[in-house]
Amino acid sequence: MFLVGEIDNFLHRCGFKLQLVLSFVPATGQEYQNENINGDNLMVHAFFIYLFRTQNYTKFVKTANFSDKIINFAPKNCNMQKKELKAALFDLDGVVFDTEPQYSIFWGMICREYHPEHPGLENEIKGQTLMQIYDKWFSGPLEPERENITRRLDEYEASMHYDFIDGFLPLIADLRSHGVKTAVVTSSNIPKMESVYRYQPLFRSLFDAILTSEDFARSKPDPDCYQRAAQRFGADPGECIVFEDSFNGLRSGRAAQMAVVGLATTNTAEQIAPYSDIQIADYRGMGYDVLQKLL
Repeated sequence: MFLVGEIDNFLHRCGFKLQLVLSFVPATGQEYQNENINGDNLMVHAFFIYLFRTQNYTKFVKTANFSDKIINFAPKNCNMQKKELKAALFDLDGVVFDTEPQYSIFWGMICREYHPEHPGLENEIKGQTLMQIYDKWFSGPLEPERENITRRLDEYEASMHYDFIDGFLPLIADLRSHGVKTAVVTSSNIPKMESVYRYQPLFRSLFDAILTSEDFARSKPDPDCYQRAAQRFGADPGECIVFEDSFNGLRSGRAAQMAVVGLATTNTAEQIAPYSDIQIADYRGMGYDVLQKLL
């Protein structure tokens, strides 16, 4: 039987947005009792059938106006065949490394110093690039302070701990054993990554590509970064899975029309649920077989 996330992911790839969960149908094809749902003045009955054995999708919509006629729900350009996972694309902070608490300390200090009138600002700016933070909060009279803040941030990042989130290394090993390409897709810059490489000397060997802010024309939530990563591997969006924790990152993965795994490290699982197919606290229990089912 379909989970809500599976339906939402399918509709998203087909160019639709899930507004209401209408009804479900088990694999036997026996229709459940439908409830009338008024959407845009049209009574719609919908049912979804998953053919588990053949791994094919069949989607139809039945409307009250056409009670004896079943019409194909999916557009012609929507691939109904099950796809193989080709690329796993990871954000960095809060996704690969458990670094968000450390950044909360740094930005809490900076925000209290420059914006004491806005308590909790360090939580609002999570997931934003440095330039996005500067443009909104350090412009005008505060613009000359950017150089000082950048210097302090570089020094802070050089002394940070970059510890992998639980279960990450076994997940990477499992994905690569199945031939899945792995990439880091981060808004961090090269100086920050040099600190990462010093702390984790084997970091580069875990990934087939590392894309930083210098590689993108547009920052998250624009899909540019994930689209470029997929192109690097010759993979279609439907063959990729994005791992993200911030709202901007999650929106970027969605906009790239990829399946999205949400890490509840920066925001709660409930908060990120609308922007992700599944929500996890860490990678324990995650593997190729679990992720393949998201496509």
